[in-house]
Amino acid sequence: MPSAQPMQALHGLPLGLLGGTFDPIHLGHLRLAEEAREALGLGGLRLIPAGRPPHRGEPGSTAEDRLAMAHLAVAGNPALQVDDGEVRAQQKSYTVLTLERLRAEVGPQRPLVLILGADAFEGLPTWHRWIELFGLAHIAVANRPGYAPHGRRWPATLSPELDAACRNRHTANAADLRAAPAGRVMPFDMTPLAISASLIRDLVRNGHSARYLLPDSVLDYIAAHHLYRK
Repeated sequence: MPSAQPMQALHGLPLGLLGGTFDPIHLGHLRLAEEAREALGLGGLRLIPAGRPPHRGEPGSTAEDRLAMAHLAVAGNPALQVDDGEVRAQQKSYTVLTLERLRAEVGPQRPLVLILGADAFEGLPTWHRWIELFGLAHIAVANRPGYAPHGRRWPATLSPELDAACRNRHTANAADLRAAPAGRVMPFDMTPLAISASLIRDLVRNGHSARYLLPDSVLDYIAAHHLYRK
């Protein structure tokens, strides 16, 4: 039986948070989660399917279906968990509300790390109560396909508003994420996988194979529940 010491240490490590519509969840999401866990020294990572995403149209599948597919996708990887808080909530899925809920759950000291793609990060000033995010969690910015590595683009492409908010928060050292519960911004590069949920939906809608773009268990769920069909 493993000793309690390693488990206690693990619970004190930063907890990663990766939200998204996950319509459907695919290998790009899962690879991002796995690489973030390693690059940022996380003690675990929660995938958080959006219930009612405020910045886009109605998803192609229900929140319950997207939640079920996320559970199937992470099965077998104990480092990844699925958080159903946004799906169960009655209000729109605003990130600041989710972070407030999770901060109350884990307490004031454990570091939380919100993982965003470069494109989402650059749009941060359009988010609800976005300035408050820095007081609730660290933000890790993942390079995405089509974006230059962070060493050649950070922070030149940020808007003046976001640049001002991130001033003195930038770090390239994952140890800084363990030293405080929130407040730092750290870029990291990920393996470029040009897989999109919209591509998968289009393939399924038109009767083409989407195999090897997402876990087989998720693909089987889509077929069994007739999701994304015309």
